[in-house]
Amino acid sequence: MLNNFDKKIESFYGLCRQKRLKITPQRIEVYKALMSSDEHPSAETVYKKVKKNLPNVSLDTVNRTLNTLSLIGAAFVVEGSGDVKRFDGNLENHQHFKCVKCKKIFDFQHNAFENIKAPEELGHKFKVLRATVYIEGLCQSCLEKENKIQTN
Repeated sequence: MLNNFDKKIESFYGLCRQKRLKITPQRIEVYKALMSSDEHPSAETVYKKVKKNLPNVSLDTVNRTLNTLSLIGAAFVVEGSGDVKRFDGNLENHQHFKCVKCKKIFDFQHNAFENIKAPEELGHKFKVLRATVYIEGLCQSCLEKENKIQTN
C-alpha cells in the first residue's frame, strides 16, 4: 500500500505523462525536495537539497524545473512583494501569511476565503485560473521579539 508521499509521486508521474514531459531524475528530485518541505522554499533552497543527491545539477536547472512544475499545476508560486520567488508543493486549498520581518511563509486555512470568486467582468477579458489570499504581517515569533525590545 502506498503512503501519501508515494501517492503524490505517482500522481506527479501521471501528470508528467499527461503533459508529455519527460520524467527525468532532475524533475523527480526537484519535485521530491519541494514536496518534503513545508517552508515554501526558494529555488536556491531546493537546489541545495537536490544537489545532495544529484551533485552535477545546476541552479538554473532547478529554477527552470520549479517554473515548469508551476506551469503544469504540480506546484504553486507563492507571490510576494518583491522578494525571492518561493514555491509551494501543497496543492490543497489554503492561504498564505508572510511575516514581513523574518520572511517566513505560513499556511493557514480560513473557510471564508475558500470560495472567493474573481469579479465576473474579469471573465470577459481574461481566463481566471484561481483566486488566492496572501496576508502580510508579523509572525508570533517576530512580534514577541519586538515586544521584548519595547519593554526593555
